[in-house]
Amino acid sequence: MSEPIEAQGLRRTPEPNHAAFVRALSAIPGGVNSPVRAYGSVGGDPRFLASARGPYVTDVAGREYVDLVCSWGPALLGHAHPEVVAAVQEAAARGLSFGAPTVAEVDLAEEIRRRVPAAERVRLVSTGTEATMTAVRLARGYTGRPLIIKFAGCYHGHVDALLAEAGSGVATLALPGSAGVTEAAAAETLVLPYNDLAAVEAAFAQRGSEIAAVITEASPANMGVVPPAEGFNEGLRRITSAHGALFVMDEVLTGFRVGPAGWWGLENDAVRATGGAGYTPDLFTFGKVIGGGMPVAALGGAAAIMDHLAPLGPVYQAGTLSGNPVAVASGLATMRLADDAVYARVNEVAEVLSGAVGEALTAAGVEHRVQRAGSLFSVFFGPLAASSGVRDYAQAQAQEAFRYTALFHAMLDSGVNLPPSVFEAWFVSAAHDDAAVSRILDALPAAARAAAAATA
Repeated sequence: MSEPIEAQGLRRTPEPNHAAFVRALSAIPGGVNSPVRAYGSVGGDPRFLASARGPYVTDVAGREYVDLVCSWGPALLGHAHPEVVAAVQEAAARGLSFGAPTVAEVDLAEEIRRRVPAAERVRLVSTGTEATMTAVRLARGYTGRPLIIKFAGCYHGHVDALLAEAGSGVATLALPGSAGVTEAAAAETLVLPYNDLAAVEAAFAQRGSEIAAVITEASPANMGVVPPAEGFNEGLRRITSAHGALFVMDEVLTGFRVGPAGWWGLENDAVRATGGAGYTPDLFTFGKVIGGGMPVAALGGAAAIMDHLAPLGPVYQAGTLSGNPVAVASGLATMRLADDAVYARVNEVAEVLSGAVGEALTAAGVEHRVQRAGSLFSVFFGPLAASSGVRDYAQAQAQEAFRYTALFHAMLDSGVNLPPSVFEAWFVSAAHDDAAVSRILDALPAAARAAAAATA
């Protein structure tokens, strides 16, 4: 339970939100159904949202905010896009769940494959955690090896073996992993520093015959936005290929949000523009945007590997609600509407806002670094971040995170909803029009001054 906001000297949460949180605490562990929603790192009572439309969300007190969370990524088009809502309503009228195949599932799988041709086969699931869990199981089943390499600060859902030194909510709570994860499960994961190919080479030199896969966020956004160093993902492809291990690229956050083919598409376009050959992971995981706000995620990759999944192969995976027709309708409508104009607007807004955040903090005398990966961005505080940027989890954790608390509440008081953790990316949508952007820009100077005045 977070400390009451008034005890921290911060502005009191509107009473309906406070009442809702008190009520929730008696029925739900911590009052929330996902830890970062609890405002644990910024303090106070979380806003309980009642509705959302376009670039705005409205809480139970009736207060409207410009939203820079966007449901943690899915709302690429903005909230409650009328065509997506219509598709959901039509699907719901035909039935909520069948427990049988539907043509719409095939349509969505084919749309994913059209955008990412390397995803020759696609298996739909309900959550990003399910997708990464299945990827790990499939990698082990395909290679016959036990070990997985992940990177500190990369979050791949709450899979037991992948919670070690994860970012996202685990970073916010300052936990090394999770109670309930056995030593045996943890021992099957090798955790290496991000952006360090030498560490990967060393791990393979010592235990290469045991390593089933390397899994990485395509461009990490759960320890703040920390893009891969030039050549890092290509290097992972080279090393895994040399040792017979699989390369798993987690695009749950970046997939179809930072571009039509996700981060893999952006990075390969850049590599090929300079005469390079590009690279192709063995497996991808997708989520967020492919559901358009409904619970849909997916695993995709080379047919020779994916066909090891049941019912064709020996690697079992199942889900009663996998490919749910209502959720698939939402995702398919979102994907079909996400055209070049949508990506152009999202990139334009991200460029304007990330630049404005940096300018406001600089004007207030706050040492910082704003980092971007496509349209995702976040801010890191402190002299180390300002001087050299943030390349890994240790540097992300070393920042002056206390300044974000002041920034967050000042923006919230001005009607702007930021992610309630310094370790999360900021998200924009194609619905963020000039009026919404102006409200954010107007709120930044005072918020930057609040960050400057903050003390640890």
